[in-house]
Amino acid sequence: MQSLSENKSLDLISRLVIVPTDHLAAGTFPPELERTVLQISKTDFDALVALADTNHVIVRGLDNFRKITAKAGDQTRTAWADEALTAERARIDNAVPHLFQITNAFTNRRLNVAVIKSLDHMPDLGSDLDLFTNASPAQVIGLMREEFNAVPDGRSWGDRLAGKWNFIVPGLGELVEIHVGRLGQTGEQFAIASSLIDRTRCISVGDMMFRVPAVSDRLMISTLQRMYRHFYFRLCDVIDSAQLVETGMVDYDDLYVAAKTAGIWEGMATYLAIVSDYVKRFRGQGLDIPQWVLKAAKFDGREIYFAKDFLRVPILPQSAMLYGKQLAGTFRRRQIQSGARLSLLPWLATAALVGQKITGSDKGIW
Repeated sequence: MQSLSENKSLDLISRLVIVPTDHLAAGTFPPELERTVLQISKTDFDALVALADTNHVIVRGLDNFRKITAKAGDQTRTAWADEALTAERARIDNAVPHLFQITNAFTNRRLNVAVIKSLDHMPDLGSDLDLFTNASPAQVIGLMREEFNAVPDGRSWGDRLAGKWNFIVPGLGELVEIHVGRLGQTGEQFAIASSLIDRTRCISVGDMMFRVPAVSDRLMISTLQRMYRHFYFRLCDVIDSAQLVETGMVDYDDLYVAAKTAGIWEGMATYLAIVSDYVKRFRGQGLDIPQWVLKAAKFDGREIYFAKDFLRVPILPQSAMLYGKQLAGTFRRRQIQSGARLSLLPWLATAALVGQKITGSDKGIW
């Protein structure tokens, strides 16, 4: 049996989580998808699980994989899916209550806190637990040490600029990443950070309640991470953002004002265009996003390519252009401190690249 290539693995997991609308409504799957799933080898299945895990869609992808195999009476492949799902759900069932305890500890000390990014992927979960607070660093470090016996992990140059701490918590496999008063790779995003707590909303996960960012802020945080820092998309970013659009949760007027204030409107529109185009690839039609939003995009999904487990955004000239617009807009609005921080980004990225080539790791820098 011929092994799946990396591109075919991405195609398969994408088809498992982005089901065509007509099949989604009927609760069925395309016949060609069913044939592929029912012919997959154990080696290719393991590679598929690893890719799904890296892209934070393991539960959503394997749930649909299992539906196909169970319906066909394929006990072997159903068992493969069950084993992987059991392990992942055990991880999530351990992590989310820890996250709840940590947010409660903040609340009990009358400190504001919101969960960012981590719960966007439910029923999946990210590889670390992310929080934002406007408490002081000393309050955060004291709380984590006193309440959870947590140990701060080493901080990179980028972490220090971004106002970010990572904590190792006993009994928790994931790092707890806490953004303190700042957002953005260099901590330049005062506009979003200053209002994030006041704009939060509550969601429930089982019987646990969490405060999370407003939908517009959630999309902007994803844009900052994907279009201005990492320059790649995880598949979960596509699925999570598409779901917000499809359920009518996006207030585009609010999104425009907030993103414009933060200096990332073009990047925000480009992010949504990429998400829509990727969905279109598997459903035949894109998302119902207003044309005035898509017209603001500087490029679209045709520029994206798959490499090293992720959907990559070209840095030159596309991402560099967005960065230039963000930097110029920051100085134009006389946000001197933000502009000064943002101007450090190319130097930080260069140092990380050099470190990667010399030592094989950018740890301590990026």
